Amino acid sequence: MPKTRKRKEDEVRTLKDKLARSKSVVFVNQTGITVSQSESLRKKLRAASGEFQATKKTLLKLALKDVADVDTSVFFGGVALAFSYEDEVAAAKQVFEFSKEFTGMQIVGGVLDQAPISSEAVMALAKLPGKQELLGLLVRTIQAPVSGFVNALAGNIRNFVYVVQAIKDSKSN
Repeated sequence: MPKTRKRKEDEVRTLKDKLARSKSVVFVNQTGITVSQSESLRKKLRAASGEFQATKKTLLKLALKDVADVDTSVFFGGVALAFSYEDEVAAAKQVFEFSKEFTGMQIVGGVLDQAPISSEAVMALAKLPGKQELLGLLVRTIQAPVSGFVNALAGNIRNFVYVVQAIKDSKSN
């Protein structure tokens, strides 16, 4: 059954809303991907505060007009979008890992902070560590000088104890 004009307008409005809310979006051409494979990607993205949605190219082009100036000539076959609402890297990571496993999925571009990015930039984003990993790295970097200072102070106290013990041992002999 074909979609009515009202339903298409609602879908375009929903796409615009999702594009505006998301921190990053990955555009994917998918051919030869089964529904169950697509569902497994949806579950992974949901766990990472994201969303995966297939849509018609014409509706996507209409939705993108007001949001970002994306080159839509690279879209062919079935087009899907992977939205990332919290972590900018999450959608790119999940789609990149999925596309390595299933060759029918090809990353063709994306949007990061309402600016269009190329497929190479999406793949570079996917190779970055996640937000939690970067925060952990930052904490370790800040903590390193402090722990080094504490170890140096503890070393002085330890050496003092060794000297006192050596003096005690030498006087008892």
